[in-house]
Amino acid sequence: MGQRSYLQFLAARFTATIGVQMQTVTIGWQVYILAREGRDVKEAALILSMIGLVQFVPVLCLTLLAGQMADHHDRKRIVMIALMVDVLAAATLAILAHYNPMLWPIFVIAGVFGVSRAFMMPAAGSTAPMLVPRELMPRALAWNGLSWQTASIVGPMIGGVLIAISPTHAYLASCSLYLVAIALLSLIRDNTKPARHPGSRWEMVKEGLAYVWREKIVFGAISLDLFAVLLGGATLLLPIFAADVLKVGAEGFGLLRAGPGVGAAGIAIYLAFRPVKRQAGLVMFCGVGVFALATILFGTAKPLTDWLGTPLLALPISLFGLVVLGGADMLSVYVRQTLVQIVTPDAMRGRVTAVSSLFVGASNELGEFESGVVARFLGPVGAAVFGGVGALAVTGLWARLFPALRKADRLM
Repeated sequence: MGQRSYLQFLAARFTATIGVQMQTVTIGWQVYILAREGRDVKEAALILSMIGLVQFVPVLCLTLLAGQMADHHDRKRIVMIALMVDVLAAATLAILAHYNPMLWPIFVIAGVFGVSRAFMMPAAGSTAPMLVPRELMPRALAWNGLSWQTASIVGPMIGGVLIAISPTHAYLASCSLYLVAIALLSLIRDNTKPARHPGSRWEMVKEGLAYVWREKIVFGAISLDLFAVLLGGATLLLPIFAADVLKVGAEGFGLLRAGPGVGAAGIAIYLAFRPVKRQAGLVMFCGVGVFALATILFGTAKPLTDWLGTPLLALPISLFGLVVLGGADMLSVYVRQTLVQIVTPDAMRGRVTAVSSLFVGASNELGEFESGVVARFLGPVGAAVFGGVGALAVTGLWARLFPALRKADRLM
C-alpha cells in the first residue's frame, strides 16, 4: 500500500468532484430557468424535482450489480470508464446549451449521468481502503471527506460564476476536470483489483444484501442517512430560493450551493486532526439532529426576517443555516462511513458500499423529488420546514429502533 497511490486517488477524486458539483448546479439552474418560462414557481419546482428522479432510477436498477462488479473487477478501471461517460455527457450538455437549450435532452443526459454514478460510487468508495492500512482508515476517510467537501465549496462557486457567463462554459469546465481526473487515476500503480470470490453474480449480490441486513449497526447507519436526507435535503430548493425567494441570481445560487460545503470542510479539517474516538453512535445522532434544525432555520430565514423588518439579513441567515447543515451532515457521514468501512471485510466492501450508495442515492435523488413535490403544494419555504421537521422525527425514531447503533462507541 503506497501513500503516493492514495494521494493520486485523492487528487483524482477531488478533481472529479469539482466537475460533478459544477455540472450538478448548472443542470439545476438551467432546468429551473427553462421550466420557469410560462409557469409559476410551484410548477417549475415540480419539473425541477424530476431531475432527481431521472438520476435515481439508474442508481436503483444498477447499483447492486455495480457493487458486485466492484468486488470482481479492477475498481480503478471502473471509475475511469464511468468518468469517460461523464466526459461525453458534459460535452453533449455544452453543445446543447450553446445551440438549442431544451428540457427533454437535459433529462436524458441526467439519466446517463445516473448510470455513471451507479457504477462509480461502489468502485470509488471501496478503492480508498485498498490503498491505506486499516489503522489509518479513519484519518484517511476524514481527509477524503475534507477533499469532497472542499470540492463541494469550490465547484458550486465556480459554477455560479460560469453560469452567469454561460452554462456552456460551466459544462466545458466540468468536461475538462473529468479528463484531468482520468489522467491522475492512470498514474496509480497499486493493485485495485480485489481477490476473486466463488459463487454466481446473483449469489454475490444476495450475500451483500444479507450482510447489511444482518449487521444492524451497518443497516441502521445507512438507513438513517436515507430517511433523514430524503426528508431534510434542501439541495433541490436552492435554485428556487436563489431566483424567487431570496432573489440573488446565479452568483447568489453558487454561494448558497457552496454553503453546506463550507461547514462540512470545517468539520472535516477538525476530524482529520481530532477524529471521533468514543461515543460514535451518539455523535452521529447528534449530527443528524442538528442537520434537521439547520434545515428549518434555512427555510424560515426569509419569512422571519421579513416579519422582523430586517430583510437584508435573509441571505446571511440562510447561509448560516446551510453552513451549519453541512457541518452537521459531515459529522454524521464521517461516523457512518467509518463504521461501515471498519466493520465490513474487504471481500464484501464493494457490495456493502453499493448498498450504502443505493441508500445515499435514494436519499439525494429521491429527496430532491420529494422536496419538489412538497414545494408544489406548500411552496419552497414550506417544503424546507416540512423536511427539517421530518428529519428531526426520523432521528428520534431511529435512536429508539437501533439501540446498538446509538450505543456504538469506538471508531479507532
